[in-house]
Amino acid sequence: MILNGAWSGWRLVLIVVPLLAVTLWGLHACRLTLDDGPEVPIVGYAKAFPKLKFTRPLYLGVAPGSTDLFVLEQNGIISRFANDPAVETKTTFLDLTDRVGRRFSEEGLLGLAFHPEFAENGHFFVRYSSGIDDRHEYLSRFARGSDGLGDPASELVILKQAQPWRNHNGGGVEFGPDGYLYVSFGDGGKAGDPKKSGQDLATWLGTILRIDVDASSAAAPYVVPADNPFVGRDGALPEIWAYGLRNPWRFSFDRATGRLWCGDVGQNAWEEISIIERGGNYGWNTFEAKEKFRGGVALNGDTHVAPVFAYKPEGRGWGRRASVTGGYVYRGSKYPEFRGSYFFGDYEKRRMWLLRPSASAEAGYESVVLPKGPKALASFGEDHRGELYLVSLDGAIYQLTRQVTEEKLPFPKRLSDAGIFASIAELAPAEGVVGYDVNSPLWSDGAEKSRFVRLPAGK
Repeated sequence: MILNGAWSGWRLVLIVVPLLAVTLWGLHACRLTLDDGPEVPIVGYAKAFPKLKFTRPLYLGVAPGSTDLFVLEQNGIISRFANDPAVETKTTFLDLTDRVGRRFSEEGLLGLAFHPEFAENGHFFVRYSSGIDDRHEYLSRFARGSDGLGDPASELVILKQAQPWRNHNGGGVEFGPDGYLYVSFGDGGKAGDPKKSGQDLATWLGTILRIDVDASSAAAPYVVPADNPFVGRDGALPEIWAYGLRNPWRFSFDRATGRLWCGDVGQNAWEEISIIERGGNYGWNTFEAKEKFRGGVALNGDTHVAPVFAYKPEGRGWGRRASVTGGYVYRGSKYPEFRGSYFFGDYEKRRMWLLRPSASAEAGYESVVLPKGPKALASFGEDHRGELYLVSLDGAIYQLTRQVTEEKLPFPKRLSDAGIFASIAELAPAEGVVGYDVNSPLWSDGAEKSRFVRLPAGK
């Protein structure tokens, strides 16, 4: 406790302030104040399941009708476990190590989406890179077996795309609110898009596709929705929903609005976040974000859709290496102040941001820089409640926490600096300083005592 004494004749005024009174000492939640918005609590990151360890996890998700979580490991394993911080064990839901190839860092088991009616039909869809001697990207449907686990023998190949090089594989797969399946492919790899795939509508490379898998069979594994934007356009593949993307590593739907957000990994200057629109051309390799790309091809007719946010690493003195990891619009309940904000980060730099709606911002969203996140941020994830998780290649799953740091303020040198008295001359306590007495006072050589306590606001 803090004791401040002031004598007036034989009268002792004793002010007792517990350590919880963080007006002087204690724990302070860090906060960031923006000029045109409310205070945003600075977040921290803590291990969500400290007793579990994964090998190169790349994705976390949940199946409809279940609270369990599913994590993809890049070597070909899908694990299932209870959404409980104390969980100690996980179950192998599906093992595809016999067909997943991962010679280079961007290959492997890359994406997972459960059918909206998974509880009834047991279907789920997986994106993976093929074996070493068969350089293709696969989208396959699997089924749940009688034991409740995924059956590796149930594979039905939906899409198969030749991969020219072993990077820029894309890998996203998500069901949209319309019930159709969306799938992302990178531009095929190497650097600078040497095959000029980004502006070529005759290839799936550099695109996000939209297909109807509910009519899937061995003869016709999917149907193209009639309202896809390039249906009937000469020289265009009808599965394409949007194009001009370099490496759309992670995309997600806002569960409240249905808006499709995408983090597109740049070449060596810009990283970008885009809202994907029907038929949108996102510019690669004519543009990298909003900037013309040197050596790029001419734009393919359609208007360039600029990103809602882009950052240029070398412009901030970070060096040239950077890689954006797209996330989610937060719709959970733990942090109501974040609802409607899109979280994302950078794999290389550990930087973290959120974008929140702003009528005054050029693209309709303002950015807020958050504290550095976990190393090797590979992906984000949501549980059934919309709470947010961070997936790191270090083998752990993280969650948001409120960042609390210890802050020691200087001890007041004078009573007037302590904020305890409204009047030093009259020894009158300040507002919020409450008097109290004790049943058995200690002997004090005949001194007269007054006792007071002050607590922080809201305590």
